[in-house]
Amino acid sequence: MSRRYFISLNLTGKTCLVVGGGQVAERKVHTLLECSARVVVVSPSITPGLAKLIGEDKLVYRQGYYMDSDLDGVFLVIGAANREEVNRQVADDCATRNLIVNIVDDQANGDFFVPAVVRRGDLTIAVSTDGKSPMLARRIREDLEKIYGATFGEFLELLGDLRQEIIRNVTDQDKKKEILENMVDGEILSLLKEGYLETVKERLHSAYRGGRS
Repeated sequence: MSRRYFISLNLTGKTCLVVGGGQVAERKVHTLLECSARVVVVSPSITPGLAKLIGEDKLVYRQGYYMDSDLDGVFLVIGAANREEVNRQVADDCATRNLIVNIVDDQANGDFFVPAVVRRGDLTIAVSTDGKSPMLARRIREDLEKIYGATFGEFLELLGDLRQEIIRNVTDQDKKKEILENMVDGEILSLLKEGYLETVKERLHSAYRGGRS
């Protein structure tokens, strides 16, 4: 199998179709909603969790079996039905329409894998095994969650703000590179992993001031 091309996809306001109403489909729906997608679910039946989301007006639900017309106006598709023939039909129809599709438990018939993800604010760490072992990806994700705690999200926010100041105020390219490198050196990352966020903030501001002087 050829290598995959990893991207970070903006789904805000985009219509994403999930075919299926079981537990796997529910997990996929939650992931899409976290990305501010407009989610449509098609299935004869759904989980109580999906029913709750419908009651909260967080998704659109069409009760019934999948039809080709469900793909009209859709940006991305996930086939999560509990019937193999349905998922295969979804994949075939998406191929005809040049729509990207993920087929749960049958990655060969889809266009992309969904990696195991660690989110810390705007920091996203994705782990993929190209579908060979989702369980291994999950185990690695769990290890990463312990290493990269919540402090990394706040750190990235501050780092992003300071980076913009550096870009505006430091004209010397070598000096700019030096400051940015000092802000993410090994010592700072080690302090973050140990939870010393306030110390890291002081180091960041010191690196910025020292670089400008």
